[in-house]
Amino acid sequence: MSLLTRFSRQNSPTVSSAVTLFTRRLSSSSSTSKLHDYYSFEPPASLSPATENPNVITKPKKKRKPQYRPPSSLDRTGLKPMRSNLPFDFRYSYTESSPTVRPIGLREPKYSPFGPSRLDRPWTGVCAPAVDPKMKSLEVEENPNLEGKRKMMRDRVQGKPLIETERKALVSKCQKNKTKRQINLGRDGLTHNMLNDIHNHWKHAEAVRIKCLGVPSVDMKNVCMQLEDKTFGKIIHRHGGSLVLYRGRNYNTKKRPVIPLMLWKPHEPVYPRLIKTTIDGLSIEETKEMRKRGLAVPVLTKLAKNGYYGSLVPMVRDAFLSCELVRIDCQGLEKSDYKKIGCKLRDLVPCVLVTFEKEQIVIWRGKDYKPPEDGYFVTDRESFDDFDDNLTSGEEGIDSQGLGRCNLQD
Repeated sequence: MSLLTRFSRQNSPTVSSAVTLFTRRLSSSSSTSKLHDYYSFEPPASLSPATENPNVITKPKKKRKPQYRPPSSLDRTGLKPMRSNLPFDFRYSYTESSPTVRPIGLREPKYSPFGPSRLDRPWTGVCAPAVDPKMKSLEVEENPNLEGKRKMMRDRVQGKPLIETERKALVSKCQKNKTKRQINLGRDGLTHNMLNDIHNHWKHAEAVRIKCLGVPSVDMKNVCMQLEDKTFGKIIHRHGGSLVLYRGRNYNTKKRPVIPLMLWKPHEPVYPRLIKTTIDGLSIEETKEMRKRGLAVPVLTKLAKNGYYGSLVPMVRDAFLSCELVRIDCQGLEKSDYKKIGCKLRDLVPCVLVTFEKEQIVIWRGKDYKPPEDGYFVTDRESFDDFDDNLTSGEEGIDSQGLGRCNLQD
């Protein structure tokens, strides 16, 4: 029994009749309501998405522009491979990688650092050799005609030698107080892409200043030789690690060589170990004793990070006159850097590598050590003779400033 009926029985009949009237109205309004009929309307066709109005003209939606994507240097579909007529092998570094030293393995599979299908010279994992395209095998000796072609191209570009007044004027224009244009030659040495930077600088000036620091500065002769050989230019000034490279009288920017750029640095191959378990000619006990004594000898010099090491070889040669073991402090340098320095000292001094422990380079002069005949210490300043460019290794002289003249051999 509902609450309303219970309330109506307890009260008077007037109240019960009112309750019944209220319940009837409530039921009738819930079943059939007149409010919906009175206020009902039909929405227009433009507001109803289901119906289509033929009178309304709908504009077609604009197609969105595709997002801009820069052209990729790896996408070479439909393009011919780049060809270059440079008469030498393409390597990542021309000063820090020697073609005479053969690697014993590769860290990664052979892949070209120029990108897929960008160069007609196959990549061997170390370099892209300049061989005859008709040759199918890469295991061939270097073409003897390339050396003559290289010399002919360089002589044609250089033209008549500079006189002393012209050389001094060009060197003066390349000083720091005159221009800020400079190419920095760092720990990787003369890289392949640096050749393109040098030719870009030669568009605006006849000579460019090159600053050499780090590991390559140990052997400045090799740096100067590779710069002249690969760029066909001429070094007209050298003071320490600062060089001035002249482009030549007949240089034409429109006829500059095509230099394909490397997109990434290739992995360094695996070379034989520099430090052996036992030194040749010594036993295991003698080798251990020598390494222990080598770490205890006084330090010859401490190498600064990314410094100039041009006087390191003469210093080691002078030290070997009084001591058989030499220690060089390399704290703060990268491990690969002081290993490269030790490898250069082994070939230039020459000497025997003992250990690289505790960031030190310990070298031994060997049992049958003979001092080199061409002297020990050389000056950092380089003078140039315009009348005779091919100076012999033992030639000495006095320049206008009273400094001893030396050649690029040291």
